[in-house]
Amino acid sequence: MQLSVDSLETAALTKAQLVDLLFEQLGLNKRESKDMVDAFFDLITEQLVAGTDVKISGFGNFQIRTKAPRPGRNPRTGEAIGIQARRVVTFHASHKLKGQIQGDKLPGTAMEASDRA
Repeated sequence: MQLSVDSLETAALTKAQLVDLLFEQLGLNKRESKDMVDAFFDLITEQLVAGTDVKISGFGNFQIRTKAPRPGRNPRTGEAIGIQARRVVTFHASHKLKGQIQGDKLPGTAMEASDRA
């Protein structure tokens, strides 16, 4: 199944636009679409808050990383300040996603099949 996002007016894909795409292209009603999008992001958020990495096959990995405390400085005054330890989320795109972004042909796609003919 291929979802089309040709109607995007901005450079960013928003949750509201995802809801509209589910509504228009899959035939879900607006409430079901909103609930599905919210549930998807809530599930990812809950797992990351719990310290569990999230892996989405063919898309990428969201990982929690703990950064150690370190010295820093105020860029305006030059005064030394301490930066506290913190947890951050990192995203690493899958090889498949990276290839699609670079325009690589994927095995089994119509483009590859036409190239063989």
